[in-house]
Amino acid sequence: MNSESRLPDQPLGDDAASAADGVGGEGRDVPSSRGFLGRFIDALTGADNEEEARAKSAEAAPGLLNLRRMRIDDVAVPKAEMIAAPVTMPLENLVGLFREHGFSRLPVYEDSLDGPLGMVHLKDLTLKHGFGGDGDGDFDLRSMLRPVLYVPPSMPIGVLLQQMQAKRTHMALVIDEYGGVDGLVTIEDLIEQVIGEIEDEHDEAEAAIVTTEKPGQWLVQARADLSVVEAVTGLRLLDRDVSDDVDTLGGLVFMLAGRIPPRGEIIADQQGVEYEVVSADSHRINSVRLRAPKPASNRGGVDQSKEVGEG
Repeated sequence: MNSESRLPDQPLGDDAASAADGVGGEGRDVPSSRGFLGRFIDALTGADNEEEARAKSAEAAPGLLNLRRMRIDDVAVPKAEMIAAPVTMPLENLVGLFREHGFSRLPVYEDSLDGPLGMVHLKDLTLKHGFGGDGDGDFDLRSMLRPVLYVPPSMPIGVLLQQMQAKRTHMALVIDEYGGVDGLVTIEDLIEQVIGEIEDEHDEAEAAIVTTEKPGQWLVQARADLSVVEAVTGLRLLDRDVSDDVDTLGGLVFMLAGRIPPRGEIIADQQGVEYEVVSADSHRINSVRLRAPKPASNRGGVDQSKEVGEG
């Protein structure tokens, strides 16, 4: 889950240095490196051998070994699913982005996601341009940027957790071998690998991957694995000749359309299976309504096939 984290981080600038010297962004003392997270990680990484590490981790918390055996690319949000803002985004659009997705932090980039600049915190935005803040001032997103960490996908999540604690930042961007952005990870993502799912009052129950709406019709999340969709629906969706190129239902719809289709568009394959785009934006398909082929006696042509069942 990539919703808000709980500990404060510091904006770019001179204030960040004072935070490193011992004062937090909320006027609180910076936790000692031997605090909860420090002892938490030391219980794992300070052991002389695997058996001792397992013994200590058993006393600390379930899932503690994940700090060493899991890598960042095991938990990071893929680049294709990242929600980010260009540094030129107007205030109204940025507020809408925060409202739509419910995050408290968003990465900010220049030109493309491969040109990251930092992140913007919802708290900074509201204090400066919202309640009680300088709402009439000129909007300058660049001036509100906070730092993020840049890390390789192979880094153990325990190492990143220590870095986040030491540098008081809760977001990291995963950088590939060519210097491009490969994904995003938050401190909450890391902690969840140890203590389990964290939900707060702003979290909504995640929609099921495949939901049966009525016989022969399903609402499917675009990220659903095609093998799962085929197992639930009993449909054969993918020609095995191209199975190595497509893994998800969203990828299949993109391949059939040759582009990202807009919401409401219906695409039919050669078998008569219909894919109605229920939710999409300019970057990705989010959910699809899947309809089984109509019996041959009910299909008089392509146009009729697309009209039947839309209601």
